[in-house]
Amino acid sequence: SIEKAITLLESDQLTVEELHESCARRLDATKILNAFVSRTSDISSRQAKASQKRLSYAKKRLSALDGIPVAVKDNFCMDGVHTTCASRMLLPYVPPYDATMVAKLKSHGAVIMGKTNMDEFAMGCGSVDSVHGPVRNPWGYDFAAEDNDLWHIAGGSSGGSAVAVASGAALAALGSDTGGSTRNPASYTGIVGLKPTYGLLSRHGLVPLVNSMDVPGIMTRCVRDAVLMMNALAGHDVSDSTTVPRLYEPFEIPTDVESVRDLHVGIPKEYHAPGTSADVLAAWRKIADAFEKAGAKVSQVSMPHTSLSIVCYHVLSTCEIASNMARYDGIQYGHRSSDESSTEQLYAATRHEGFNDVVRGRILAGNYFLLKENYDTYFTQAQKIRRLISGDFWHVFESGVDLLLTPTVLSDAPDYTFFSKADNRTRTQEQDVFTQPVNMAGVPAVTLPCGLSERQLPIGLQLIGQPFKEKTMLTAAKWVEQQCEFPQLQLDFLD
Repeated sequence: SIEKAITLLESDQLTVEELHESCARRLDATKILNAFVSRTSDISSRQAKASQKRLSYAKKRLSALDGIPVAVKDNFCMDGVHTTCASRMLLPYVPPYDATMVAKLKSHGAVIMGKTNMDEFAMGCGSVDSVHGPVRNPWGYDFAAEDNDLWHIAGGSSGGSAVAVASGAALAALGSDTGGSTRNPASYTGIVGLKPTYGLLSRHGLVPLVNSMDVPGIMTRCVRDAVLMMNALAGHDVSDSTTVPRLYEPFEIPTDVESVRDLHVGIPKEYHAPGTSADVLAAWRKIADAFEKAGAKVSQVSMPHTSLSIVCYHVLSTCEIASNMARYDGIQYGHRSSDESSTEQLYAATRHEGFNDVVRGRILAGNYFLLKENYDTYFTQAQKIRRLISGDFWHVFESGVDLLLTPTVLSDAPDYTFFSKADNRTRTQEQDVFTQPVNMAGVPAVTLPCGLSERQLPIGLQLIGQPFKEKTMLTAAKWVEQQCEFPQLQLDFLD
């Protein structure tokens, strides 16, 4: 964890360069998992040396993240480093600037190990649709096998970032979360995935998917590490008008949370979705009972528009996707087709060659919904339903509920053979059922590992909090973490 690394660094039991080398070895040893699409070895080495120099000579670290190895999802721009969004369309693109989240990591002295794999343009829930190939989950993976085809998905779309943290190639990572893309892979890989309140973290330099729902996500091994990351990254950004223009006040949570007696925890009855595995239901029941036994008030609540949410999300997200993807025309940057017989043909050929079937399908759906004759029927109606879905959260919170406790996904990580039998849209509708309503409402949520399934794979649960009440939510998450004592993935043989 970051906290353990800080203790070792400040007591001179470990140098920044040794920590960097340890993560680099793990990155190399787990290449088969395909978590990284680019290594930034030269940059990370320089950053590690500079951090160690500060610690050795000035006896001072810039922040809690100084010298800490981190990874960055490949849809955050990084000056001088390819940013591909796992798409052929952007394979040649090298940004001339840093995303605000990347700039903040650098300013805090973090050591950036590389850019991580994902679903193309973050459209997916398995990290299997990348031009760089699929990401493999380290849980249940037989590293000793010469040819292992029996692997589990890492979840998506931030699967590479999740695997980087779970395998120890980084102590923390940036993901993005539009409908669950941070929490879904965190659940499958047994780590913590934090989706902050919309507007708390800057989206400047995050390649947009759905502007009204995109949120930078934080992925760590434990809850307190997620707090350290958020304290370094949160705050108003003049380059992003969607960030909240108010001063962010960093906070701490206790090492041990002694009581949750003052909390009112809601259990949404609509989240008992068909297809939820017995393992997930058992973990959900266990933690709800633990809250009640510890003195918290636990009650069933209703969020009646939940069943409409996934369809509403599909309509609204594809409409914004159609708009955002219009910039990829073969003229300004990225892939350009050789067919220049006409400007129209150049556009068409470039987009056909550059986008995969998933992206093209969502663009077509969005354009259909936005047609003049369809606009009111689909887009306007979906916006009205979104307001009702958001209202469900407000009504529950106004009734005195502090947190909602729900599953994160339907089950433990599916194996690739099973997962690939259905198309992207079907899997997204299944996997995002518990996560995307949070993005529709803009409220914060965190997933954390709460046990192992019968197959010895991680099971995650989700806490949903009130807007800008991350401290309450993460303090409760820390308490849940204490109850579970989740066994971290052991890959000691890789060192």
